[in-house]
Amino acid sequence: MYLDHTLQTHNDFAVCKNRRVDLGLILGAFGVGIIVGLTGMGGGALMTPMLVLFFGVPPLAAISSDLLASAVMKPVGSVVHLRRKTVNLQLVGLLCIGSVPSAFCGVLILKSFGNSADMQNGIKYALGCALLLTAALLTIRAYLRLVERAKSRDGLGDALSQDRPEVVVKIVPTIILGAIGGLIVGMTSVGSGSLIIIGLMVMYTGLKASQLVGTDLVQAVPLVASAALGHALFGDLNLGLTLPLIIGSVPGAFIGAQLSARLDGGFVRRALAFVLLASALKLLGVSNELTVVILGFVLIGAPITWMQIRRSRGFPALATVEVRLHRRMKALQADREAQQSSSAKADPAQPEPSASDRSLLDRPDGG
Repeated sequence: MYLDHTLQTHNDFAVCKNRRVDLGLILGAFGVGIIVGLTGMGGGALMTPMLVLFFGVPPLAAISSDLLASAVMKPVGSVVHLRRKTVNLQLVGLLCIGSVPSAFCGVLILKSFGNSADMQNGIKYALGCALLLTAALLTIRAYLRLVERAKSRDGLGDALSQDRPEVVVKIVPTIILGAIGGLIVGMTSVGSGSLIIIGLMVMYTGLKASQLVGTDLVQAVPLVASAALGHALFGDLNLGLTLPLIIGSVPGAFIGAQLSARLDGGFVRRALAFVLLASALKLLGVSNELTVVILGFVLIGAPITWMQIRRSRGFPALATVEVRLHRRMKALQADREAQQSSSAKADPAQPEPSASDRSLLDRPDGG
């Protein structure tokens, strides 16, 4: 695997001598693209660790190549959301005011450290910390969404409307959020999806899930493009390494966007968080034995803990049970509407569904 690659004098990762496209890179990028299309997250958080851990690419070159691949991949999902009108363009503009220049500054800060072995190791540790933060933010996002649905069901919060809610834009905090996210992305390539989307969830509770993902995907396009441009100008970009990533990730992102309406997004995000944790532990230099122990504990303990949290919020322990109830209520509602429309003597005083029934009609997200 990657037999024809060598390290050049400036510690940059070289492409195959005959410019052969590596099938392993394409397949790996294809898998990452699918996850990005499904969730709007995981591009840099998966692509860069994959290059470093499995293909032996130096961290600085991995970040540069990943950013350019993301700049080409993310518009695929963005176009879908723009067509569906699930993008808040005002928020996109404010985020970009902060993120675009700060992403470029992140590249300058990274380059100021030089290309020594200590610097490369430092980047690996920074990537590991960023991945741990991303995994934690994914968990927080799932919990916040569960709390939101519980409040809607109990009448303590706004209903999970399918319409596009109006939001009060917070100009300065939104620009600051973009600036922080841009700086982290410029230095690590991680955070254009996970970090920004969590910030938007906290600041704008009126945005529904599809708007969060759509807005985040669109703002990430100029963000990663700015960071990629910075790496290209300073000589870190290796087009021979980036080409397989683009070839694999672009169709993967397209397929993921098409599958997003059919697959359980909650399951995908939990699997993503698990993979991010595993990658972070390896980048931080944790031993194989301790890594296995930690991942085993998480694999067993996390589902049990999450089921208890769901029960405490009044939901079935298993999301699959909720999905079945949701489908059953949808079918009953469709039958009721069909009977009402076909009967000329339909009772106009038909009782409304209870609050608990209405909560089941809000499509669950596998949380």
